[in-house]
Amino acid sequence: MTISLAQLRRCSAAVDLGAARTRVYVKNQGLVVDEPTVAAINTRTGALLAVGAQAEVMDGRTPDYIRVVRPVSGGTVVDIDMAQRLLRTLVGDKLRKTWRRRPTMRAAVCLPYGSEPLAQRAAVETLTGLGARRVELVDTLVAAAVGSGLPVEQPEATMIVVCGAGTTQVAVLSLGSIVAAETVPVGGNAIDHAVVQHLRLHHELMLAGQAVRPLQLILSGGDGLTPGSTEVHGRDVVSGMARSVHVDTERVRDAITTPLTAILDSIGAVLRRCPPDLVADLGERGIMLAGGSALIPGLEPMIHQATTMPVHTADRPDTCAVMGLGAMIEGKVQPLHFDPMAS
Repeated sequence: MTISLAQLRRCSAAVDLGAARTRVYVKNQGLVVDEPTVAAINTRTGALLAVGAQAEVMDGRTPDYIRVVRPVSGGTVVDIDMAQRLLRTLVGDKLRKTWRRRPTMRAAVCLPYGSEPLAQRAAVETLTGLGARRVELVDTLVAAAVGSGLPVEQPEATMIVVCGAGTTQVAVLSLGSIVAAETVPVGGNAIDHAVVQHLRLHHELMLAGQAVRPLQLILSGGDGLTPGSTEVHGRDVVSGMARSVHVDTERVRDAITTPLTAILDSIGAVLRRCPPDLVADLGERGIMLAGGSALIPGLEPMIHQATTMPVHTADRPDTCAVMGLGAMIEGKVQPLHFDPMAS
């Protein structure tokens, strides 16, 4: 994938096509789009009814002829046509006209580490359908590290853990390149599933997908004011009637421990593949958490306990990747230059 800062400076837009949210950064304008990667279509006519937040509200509440789709899964575009229609609507008429006046418009897009050639081609075709003449591909890990404020261009180790909706990526970077990296198919969606299954098995309650995320925010409890139980509304498994139950927050934390363990295993695998000097640097600098699911309850203390390293969460973990890519196309990242040694 492209790491050349000179090529990225020629781009006028940066796009982060995530499984949960789509973000677009335009040069000299900043972040202009930050919406859920969701679209609602009429299956009878094929018409696009809503995108972004409006379509997300419809999920699970539509008649048979309206379907809510997600064209991106695990950071990979699985429906190119729908992704193009989604982006075209989110970007808006005014911005599209600006892009059309630039026949040499270039765009940069974030992709998960180790993406297959087919996934890379899908991302390129999605953006060329919006008028991009050239598309530069950048690892999400590098972009998120830049957006988190890590000195990735320096000859010292920095570790980034990008927790997305479908996957979690772990990497150690030095001199602007990835030294070792791992990707595991565990993210916010897996945590949602663990919470839903816990309520179904222990409380016989079916929880709506939209209600899982507020429950996780309650469980985060960083201020120490979280009550011992939380009232949750859902549908009874047996009777089908609406019912409310009081859920023990500690038991829910235990339920999400199993999927979080996979993230710890990937961190250990990356550290074992790194040179000792870089691991020593990480002992002082610590681990940076980024991505929309970086605020998963219990993740930060669990990583600290398993690695004994300092663990930090980025100021805006959800927008780290697109903001880092935006900094690259704005020319705010300067590579480390080496002077040739005199012979």
